[in-house]
Amino acid sequence: MGASTDRSPVGRGFSRRDKAVIAAASLSMLLVQMDWFALNLMLPVIARDFGEPSTDLQWLVSGYMLALGALMIIGGRVADVHGRRTVLVVGLSGFAAVSVLCSAAQNAGWLVAGRVAQGASAALIFPVAVAVVTAYFRDGRQARAVGTVLAFSAVGTALGPFVGGVFAEHVSWRAVFLLNVPLCAVAVFLMLRYVDDTRDPHASRRLDVPGALTIAGGLTALMLAVDQGARWGWGSPATVLVFLVGIALLVGFVVIERRASEPLLDLSLLHNRPFVTVMLAGSVSNIVYCLVAVLSALYLQQARGLSPLDAGLIFLALSVGAGGASYWSGHLAERWRPEALMAAGMVLSGVSLLVLTWSDPLVLYTAVFVVVGIGLGLGWALTNTATQSYVPAGRLAAASGLVLTSLVLLGGVAVAVAATVLEAISGSAQSAASDGPALQTVLRAAAVLALLGAVPLVPLARGGIRSEPSPDRRPRTDPGRVRPRTSD
Repeated sequence: MGASTDRSPVGRGFSRRDKAVIAAASLSMLLVQMDWFALNLMLPVIARDFGEPSTDLQWLVSGYMLALGALMIIGGRVADVHGRRTVLVVGLSGFAAVSVLCSAAQNAGWLVAGRVAQGASAALIFPVAVAVVTAYFRDGRQARAVGTVLAFSAVGTALGPFVGGVFAEHVSWRAVFLLNVPLCAVAVFLMLRYVDDTRDPHASRRLDVPGALTIAGGLTALMLAVDQGARWGWGSPATVLVFLVGIALLVGFVVIERRASEPLLDLSLLHNRPFVTVMLAGSVSNIVYCLVAVLSALYLQQARGLSPLDAGLIFLALSVGAGGASYWSGHLAERWRPEALMAAGMVLSGVSLLVLTWSDPLVLYTAVFVVVGIGLGLGWALTNTATQSYVPAGRLAAASGLVLTSLVLLGGVAVAVAATVLEAISGSAQSAASDGPALQTVLRAAAVLALLGAVPLVPLARGGIRSEPSPDRRPRTDPGRVRPRTSD
């Protein structure tokens, strides 16, 4: 059973096996994203069980993203060398095993360590699931197949709080982690049953482990200094030392990347101004997405007093908006410039988020939440598509790796910074998560950030409607290029 190579029209349907391959990849992406966001509505419950402030548990979110962002490209390269299906199955199995350990956590430190390990396992899933689909579908249906996988990823992002709310209220927050086990088992079965192992015979076997360790260590140190600065004292030796260690590690990362024969990130792409502009705009959109998911969950449950289940139901509105926008983004990009769609999405998310912070009736809040999801979905889903058009064909994989790393790592850092800012505005770490005005202030700042992030895209978005891409251009605007790997 080989890859689908029929060059029939784009409108051709999917066979039973085709659907199974898409389902395996979609389920893999969904469970990773769902698990990440399921923690949001469970933070107050976990904090209460462990006797910790909710804002202090932001490391459950940030630690996961740091591990994922730092190891994602290495995971993609390992998959290219040793087989994409093999690595994905290993990642899913590891994710399930660590989920069991997280469910048995006896304190916050144990759970944070488990989340970091989950992020490392997710690094073998997140970049590889889409690569499995693009390696299987080598015809005009590839964009549709990848779009479906990305749509399930977006649905998992916002569905997570609902699932977390249901389990937190009616079962236990520990049961959410156990839910990962059967989902992983189904995904593994589908992979082994329907997906052939593919690899890149030209992929380099060299892994930039020093680069991954230094960037993860540097960002962790900086986040720790920001997170603990108020407690230690912003001018205290401990804060200054940790901050300097973070800076030193990040400088070391740059040095390592410039000298490495196979660098983790191709930093020379940072000289490409249009590429950097689109990448940063997409990262801003993803930052706003992360902040909305985390802070709105706290606002609805702790400031508004909703139960985890009721708050989770409202979050389905975000899921509908983001999932729909992500799914249709590929189709829209065939007619409109991705930069124009991104700018429109960021403006839409910024304006609607401002409206959301002044929407008191829950019916209105829910309706506006859908619009917020649409804007955010367009903003980040098209980042890879837009950036690919500004780099040579031989550097597409390097560009994709840099973009994905920027999206994930900056999102994790933003969550940590937002928690510190929230505590500063509220004046108390213990009450920050239930301080409605403080939460709304941070969300308004996120809305302004989205609006500002759209401004640099305007010059690139000129032209609006795009001409029909020629066959040789399609690969460079294909949503399937969303994974860090070398050429097939």
